[in-house]
Amino acid sequence: MTSVSPRIPPVFPFSAGFCLGVGLGGYLDGVVFHQLLQWHHLFSSWYPITSVENLQFNTFWDGVFHSIAYLFILAGLFRLWRAARLVHFRWSTRCLTASILTGFGAFNLIEGLVDHQMLGIHHVNETVLRTNWLYWDIAFLAWGGAMMLIGLLSWRHIHA
Repeated sequence: MTSVSPRIPPVFPFSAGFCLGVGLGGYLDGVVFHQLLQWHHLFSSWYPITSVENLQFNTFWDGVFHSIAYLFILAGLFRLWRAARLVHFRWSTRCLTASILTGFGAFNLIEGLVDHQMLGIHHVNETVLRTNWLYWDIAFLAWGGAMMLIGLLSWRHIHA
């Protein structure tokens, strides 16, 4: 008589949602802050939009930024596709949402800390008085931290 071991359900591919979240975070940042609101561009603190040349320079690097965000989205979709092809894969909206929130929040935290604070290549809202830039940057970091925390806590709750 053979013993049948219980089948362990596969874990949702966290990396897929995380990459999607990073990419979507980059896209939202670029579309909303760079294009629609025009609060900043990628290097607008170093190369202010005071000339056509600086605008062209920033627009080019905004495109590079969007291309990298696009690659993260492709990586997330590829990882999700690979996992979905497995016979035992079970879709989970809660897992996908938690992992996307974690990736989106991580994007905001890393981008906010590195680009806004460490390098100072741009700040969230450069259309307000310079003395108020830090408040916008802190709010951006807080929003990213909240998303990441909610995502991680949700993931933990799902897998507890």
